[in-house]
Amino acid sequence: MKNQSIVTTFIMLGLSSNPQLQVPLFILFLSIYIIALLGNLVIIAAILSSSKLHRPMYFFLFHLAVVDIICISTIIPKMLGNLMVVSKSISYPGCMAQLYFFTWSLGAEMVLFTIMAYDRYVAICHPLRYSIMMNKTMCVGLSSLVIVIAVVNSWVHTGLVLRLSFCGPNVINHFFCEIPSLLALSCTSVHLNEVMVFTADIFLAMGDFLLTCVSYCFIVRAILRIKTAEGKRKAFSTCSSHLIVVSLYYSTVIYTYIRPASSYSFDRDKIIATLYTLVTPTLNPIVYTLRNKDVKMLKF
Repeated sequence: MKNQSIVTTFIMLGLSSNPQLQVPLFILFLSIYIIALLGNLVIIAAILSSSKLHRPMYFFLFHLAVVDIICISTIIPKMLGNLMVVSKSISYPGCMAQLYFFTWSLGAEMVLFTIMAYDRYVAICHPLRYSIMMNKTMCVGLSSLVIVIAVVNSWVHTGLVLRLSFCGPNVINHFFCEIPSLLALSCTSVHLNEVMVFTADIFLAMGDFLLTCVSYCFIVRAILRIKTAEGKRKAFSTCSSHLIVVSLYYSTVIYTYIRPASSYSFDRDKIIATLYTLVTPTLNPIVYTLRNKDVKMLKF
């Protein structure tokens, strides 16, 4: 260990090392970034400018849009820069900063999905008590809970990575600094890191997914009581699109983080990572807000 140097810069392999794919990948991810950024900015602008959207559902959608912007802006700009240069590097402090903000957005998004599902459950199953159950104090309390859980989750995992020594290979087989890819490069024991990642995956990811599914089960039961076929169709259309996005997000996150570092296959796993880092933030504005009739009726 004394004869080995401490890593100060990491080399990112990205999604592909094929030179012929660099320009197509740049165009693809630049397009994804623009679509996701504009979609979420439109949501933020619409909610801030329209008093009709000053309701609990849009309060949480506003938070989701902010989290998605932080997520994609943490990852894609650096990815685009690396696609255009030969030396695809990131400094150690830059890597730790990217890890911190991505882990923060990951924790925040999982809790937000659960809260949004609960909000829809109250709106559909207890419409007469909705304004009481989801009052201003409750909404502020839930949003504060999101921030606290996200910050604690990010501080714990980033702090545990900072205690590791990186003295050997500095090549990250990924397109951004994520916990699994960094644990694979550590010169010191990562057992505590793996235990904490597994614990967070069980309680944060699987726990939130379970609570989200419970809310949607009650929602589906309420939808089945709707007498008109057209009402059922519209309700199921909205509910199913929400469930697809939520299931895509939770399942890929759970799959990625529940395994020990030794079992990772980065050539496959970094493709899976695009689903919860790039695809979901792009779909969220379309599925949750832009298809909503309240937003469609707005005039900008």
